[in-house]
Amino acid sequence: MTFKFSLRKVLGVFFLLILKFSFAQNTGQVFGTITDETGAPILGANIFIEGTNKGATTNIDGKYFIANAPVGSYNLIASYTGFESQTKFNILIKTKGNIAYDFVLKESVAQLEAVTITDANKISRPRETPLSVQSLGAAEIANYPGSNNDVVQVAQTLPGVSPSVGGFRNDLIIRGGAPNETVYYLDGMEVPNINHFATQGSAGGPVGMINVSFISEVTLSSSAFGAQYDNPLSGVLQFSQRNGNSRNFAGNFRVSASEAALTLEGPLFKGKNETSNTTFLASVRRSYLQFLFERIGLPIRPDYWDYQFKLNHKIDAYNSISFLGLGSIDDFSIESPEEFDEDQQATLDQAPFINQRTNAIGVTWKNRFKDGSGFMQTTLSNNLLNNEFTRYTDPENEQGVIFRNDATENETKLRYEMTKFLGDWKLFAGTNVQYSKYNNETSNLTDNQFFTTEIDFMKYGLFGNLTRSFFEDKLDVSFGFRMDDDTFLNDSNFFKTFSPRAALSYQLTDDWSLNATVGRYFKLPPYTILGFRNNQNELVNNDIDYTQSDHFVLGVEYFLNPSASFSVEGFYKAYEDYPVSVMDGVSLANKGAGFEVLGSEDIETVGRGRSYGVEFQFQQKLTNNFFGIFSYTWFYSEFTGFNRDVFLPSVWDSRHLVSFVGGYKLPRNWEVSSRFRFAGNTPFVPVDQQATLENYPEVVLDYNRLGEENLDVFSQLDIRIDKKWNFEKWSLNVFIEAQNILAQDIPQPADFGLARDSMGNILEPRSLVEIEQGDGQAIPSIGIVVDF
Repeated sequence: MTFKFSLRKVLGVFFLLILKFSFAQNTGQVFGTITDETGAPILGANIFIEGTNKGATTNIDGKYFIANAPVGSYNLIASYTGFESQTKFNILIKTKGNIAYDFVLKESVAQLEAVTITDANKISRPRETPLSVQSLGAAEIANYPGSNNDVVQVAQTLPGVSPSVGGFRNDLIIRGGAPNETVYYLDGMEVPNINHFATQGSAGGPVGMINVSFISEVTLSSSAFGAQYDNPLSGVLQFSQRNGNSRNFAGNFRVSASEAALTLEGPLFKGKNETSNTTFLASVRRSYLQFLFERIGLPIRPDYWDYQFKLNHKIDAYNSISFLGLGSIDDFSIESPEEFDEDQQATLDQAPFINQRTNAIGVTWKNRFKDGSGFMQTTLSNNLLNNEFTRYTDPENEQGVIFRNDATENETKLRYEMTKFLGDWKLFAGTNVQYSKYNNETSNLTDNQFFTTEIDFMKYGLFGNLTRSFFEDKLDVSFGFRMDDDTFLNDSNFFKTFSPRAALSYQLTDDWSLNATVGRYFKLPPYTILGFRNNQNELVNNDIDYTQSDHFVLGVEYFLNPSASFSVEGFYKAYEDYPVSVMDGVSLANKGAGFEVLGSEDIETVGRGRSYGVEFQFQQKLTNNFFGIFSYTWFYSEFTGFNRDVFLPSVWDSRHLVSFVGGYKLPRNWEVSSRFRFAGNTPFVPVDQQATLENYPEVVLDYNRLGEENLDVFSQLDIRIDKKWNFEKWSLNVFIEAQNILAQDIPQPADFGLARDSMGNILEPRSLVEIEQGDGQAIPSIGIVVDF
């Protein structure tokens, strides 16, 4: 989609507003809290802004406040005697719109030695997951090039993540795994659907739901998953939300290429106190893609709303409670274009109508033990998905249903987690209980499937983990396990899903470390599979097994300096009991990255799979105004069908992945950043043209030909330029972005439509014609963020 605008006029308007209403300011505020690993506040901890003389110490509540801090991008360092110092890289200081920067410090081996404040604070990772994990901070996420402020798209550029087919969806395809092998957590609450127009049975979609203004950190684990996470096979994506401003009412208004969002935050019941124990953070977002697409003559009308909120209350020094919410309203429809166009007509014929509602709400109670030995967290949550997915023979008049899926997924979950420090040991344990209810009414003329289903069942989980460091913190050892069971599958029990895991990390020298992890992970198949019925209204998939994935990872990491590291990891994933489609004879690992319903069919869990390779990565946190991540992944991704001895390349088997994201901070609050992604030739499933002609507008794929043809390489470069202004009562960020600035062709499988004359009339006898794909083009856009 291309937007035409006059950059000179747009910036001219902003300069006039700036001169008329405001005058420049050069200072802001930095604030937050410093605690130890148990959550206890640290009194007297030092905090300072690197490269300046600005700093502070924490009060009895562990809080710090730095006034008159110079605006710009900096590194923030916290330290205290007996604890390892810690750095938050690339924080952004503004006159308005600053967020809290909280630290959790770990005890050091030499607890009695004085701490010298230096820059020797290396990029750190949890001892339970010493490799295959990446984290990005708030400033890195907010200014990420090519993402259009979409937090999920940010994760797509992390090491080992493949771009989706066509490059426009948010599917997380990690190290050759399928899109539905990743789970998502928001402040410890599982959120199954994080995208608008999500693929039911998977999780991907074209637009993410999470508001970037809420996020303090995003962490992606591609192996060594924590024992508390159930159902991951390839990845865990964690979103850490910040609390609302406890001092003042604040907010921001964000306008981008496709949407507008308003975020408000502040203290509640503050009275005359400096800060409040109760804060709120809330936003609402509205798309205007439907209006833009109508204006430029495209037939599709994606329309969405979403909301997000967090209410946090500190009950006392040992207890706090949080209320979380995330939801969306999605409506995807079509309108006939005024003039006939071959490409748009095929889109009009084949596009589905999607009416989708999602809602995730939860409450979390955190309790810090009074004896200082640890803490616990209890979360009660509910997730709801209503998905009405319809295809018509006559989409212009919405007549002639050929496929309809009217489904509801409802989950209520209770999760308890406890962290206990027992001398040199760290114990982490807990349990989760889940009640699930699934309804679906399906009409599928193409495959002659008609059924109504309703199922409900309980699911249980137990988990635990022990971690300890030896030899003066040179060797970190972690062992954990997880067990799951449910009341739906005929042959499930705790022992069949026993999933042990272990992690070792050894500090060879001050700059070199050797890391290794091994683990077994299980996933319950999606509700679309569990609730499927045949035409005799019989459940046919209740005798299947959990999908199993065994991970083996070995890596070495070298620190060039405290803020830069280079790592090499070798990985191997072995899958067992993977669902295989009875109808198509193919592993479901090859499905789920399109506008479809994944898994609503008869399956057998007899498939195998394997994905293995080597990953190289260089990471540079903000140093001398530059930051960046470069990675290269070489891998194979193969799965079997019913013949367990024949491995075929999957549709994610591009063999080569290259990604780079970097930025440079220029004087006067200018910043230039770029993102580059590359994927090798990827197999795809060709269209069965005869079957498609007979069932048009339903497109039928020929899975017997999987691996016969490959797409061209994927290559895309995105550029973003930010300029920030700071004023007394507000701050302004204007950014210009160009996606695919080199106008590279984006590879995708051939599309077919019915042969028509110049007026759009169908030619008889009917036949299919291949739709000519347009040339690649750069997509410019502009965005505005106003903080107040």
